[in-house]
Amino acid sequence: MSTNWVTRKRPARLERRIEFSDYEETREFLDRAAELSESRGYYPDMSFGRTHVSIVLRPEDESDVVSEDMLQFANLMDVLVPAARLTN
Repeated sequence: MSTNWVTRKRPARLERRIEFSDYEETREFLDRAAELSESRGYYPDMSFGRTHVSIVLRPEDESDVVSEDMLQFANLMDVLVPAARLTN
C-alpha cells in the first residue's frame, strides 16, 4: 500500500485522494476501479470531480479495525493509478 493512504481509527477506514490531469484520466481510473470492485465484490465509497477522486475504504463487517483485506484492496487500487499520479 502506498504511503498516500491515511489510516483513520474512529471509525476505522483508509482514505486517499488522487489528482488527475484531466477528466479523461479521471474517467479511465473510475472505470478500472469499477471493474476491480465488481471482481472483488467490495465497493468503496468514492467521490469525484473533474480532476480528482476521493476514496474511503471501510470494514465490511463494521468492525473497528482496518483489515488485511482492506490493505490488499488499497494495494490493488494503487496499481490502477497512473504512474505520474502515484505521489498524489
